[in-house]
Amino acid sequence: MRSPTLVMIVVFSAISIQVAFGDQRWQNLPPTPTPVEAAQTGYASVNGIRLYYAIVGAGSPVVFLHSGLANSDWWGNQVKALMSRHKVVLLDSRGHGRSSRNAKAFSYDLMADDVIALLDKLKISKIDVVGWSDGAILGLDMAIRYPRRVGKIFAFGANTSAAGLIAGAEKTPAFTAYFDRVAQEYTRLSPTPGELSAFIAQISKMWESEPNWTTAQLKSIKSPVWIVVGDHEEAISRSHSDYIAATIPGAGLLILPNVGHFAPLQDPDMFSAAVLQFLDKE
Repeated sequence: MRSPTLVMIVVFSAISIQVAFGDQRWQNLPPTPTPVEAAQTGYASVNGIRLYYAIVGAGSPVVFLHSGLANSDWWGNQVKALMSRHKVVLLDSRGHGRSSRNAKAFSYDLMADDVIALLDKLKISKIDVVGWSDGAILGLDMAIRYPRRVGKIFAFGANTSAAGLIAGAEKTPAFTAYFDRVAQEYTRLSPTPGELSAFIAQISKMWESEPNWTTAQLKSIKSPVWIVVGDHEEAISRSHSDYIAATIPGAGLLILPNVGHFAPLQDPDMFSAAVLQFLDKE
């Protein structure tokens, strides 16, 4: 089994990360980026809902999958960094952002099915994935259930079972600010702005029991994967990230310095550099 610690050292050397000592940026939540103007936007009818999507840039395709309760606008910094080299596909997961939801129980399988259905409509047969938290889980779900549709997977802040979660993460400063902000954004963007409580109840039920993948399922993943986590990650235990990286065949482990669960906003340049290093290396 490949050592995730050794992989981490190689990755750090490759992207030459510089640590700004004393700057506790991991405790803060910078503003949500302004959305990048897209060449194409629309709503796809998939699995009984209307799924919002946007397409920016040109090149090999990559889909960005956001964290739970957020929306695709949170990827704005990374879109700017990648759009000159990649065709970037953005979407708001079901019930999130501008997308609708229905009475179906939330599950990662269902949300991954939504992504695949969108790719079918866009006639994209295979795509790389950059996922954040719930979005990273969706990327791994796709790799397990739709292996021919997924290329590389940059999985930031993922867990594969509830055993990997850190109790009390929701009380930390960045998470407190996050929950306040996503509530405001839901009210502004959602087609059902008065149903925030119902939406949270639906997705919280999923979080109680999912994901719950076995070691055998993780070992079945054939896609190139980087498991990525901040060194001040509030929600996922370091031992759990180590386990995921050591279990998925050939996976790398990248620990980003001086950031937490919200690294794409806390240090967008470092995060984007890591994504490009992963996607563009042979």
